[in-house]
Amino acid sequence: MLRKLLILCSCFSATVWATSYQLPPEGSNIVGRMQFHQIKEGESLADIAKQYDVGFLSLMASNQGVDPFLPSEGYVLSIPTQVILPNVEREGVVINLAELRLYYFEPNSDIVHVFPVGIGRIGRDTPEMVTKISQKRPNPTWTPPKSIRKEYAAKGIELPAVVPAGPENPLGEYALRLAHGAGDYLIHGTNKDFGIGMRVSAGCIRMNPKDIEWLFGQVDLGVKVTVINEPVKISLEPDRSVYLEAHEPLTRSDGSKKVLGVPQELVWWLQAMNKSDAKARAAILAQNGVPVEIVEPQSFEQEIRYRK
Repeated sequence: MLRKLLILCSCFSATVWATSYQLPPEGSNIVGRMQFHQIKEGESLADIAKQYDVGFLSLMASNQGVDPFLPSEGYVLSIPTQVILPNVEREGVVINLAELRLYYFEPNSDIVHVFPVGIGRIGRDTPEMVTKISQKRPNPTWTPPKSIRKEYAAKGIELPAVVPAGPENPLGEYALRLAHGAGDYLIHGTNKDFGIGMRVSAGCIRMNPKDIEWLFGQVDLGVKVTVINEPVKISLEPDRSVYLEAHEPLTRSDGSKKVLGVPQELVWWLQAMNKSDAKARAAILAQNGVPVEIVEPQSFEQEIRYRK
């Protein structure tokens, strides 16, 4: 009965909770809540990811073992709409490549907006950077660089020198240029109905059309953009509970990946509190991309006892 109630509640709240969250109280780093969705006949994980505005790979990670194309009708999915905020300054746009998410912290507000993004495929990795928005381009044209033109030519496709604005333009209807390097990287929309929450681009950050349209209208030139690659996030909450969120590390161009382990600051805290790291290691091994409670809330008396 409780599970049915949760499903019913999530149906009413999907459009409210999908992307916008109130920042947590001081000392906390967790926003949102998990939602649940009962699969209907003919639905795929791609359909459901789009409905809740979450990444396709994120939805797969939080529901490991479910067939993404032919999931069982009636099965209840966990929707990953609860997250630990990245451990960086809460300012402007923050993109965590490892979780394929973009965070926008509204200035002079306690609201954060979270969106799924597509990033650079293997061999065209999106770089980590701290930069700013240098240009806003509605209805952008696309000038394919030589490297992209060469890739397409190898497939027998000759790209035009400039792709005009319109339905054939892969940048979609809006583009935000980043000041990093020669300005080759954009946050932009798409003219395709797939690839959000996946590694599919030539290095740019790709957003759903409705998401980039909204973000384009919110940000100004000069807004700070921070791009990180952190597969493991932790949060020590005010009630002394501890949560860990682990994502599959990205494969680098040379085929290697980050080796995941329990973060050192968490190791020190667990040792100080005489706590086992077994749950933390299990969460890192699972890499399901959702916050997992690895230490339960503690009373002040419990904490003093442990410290003794």
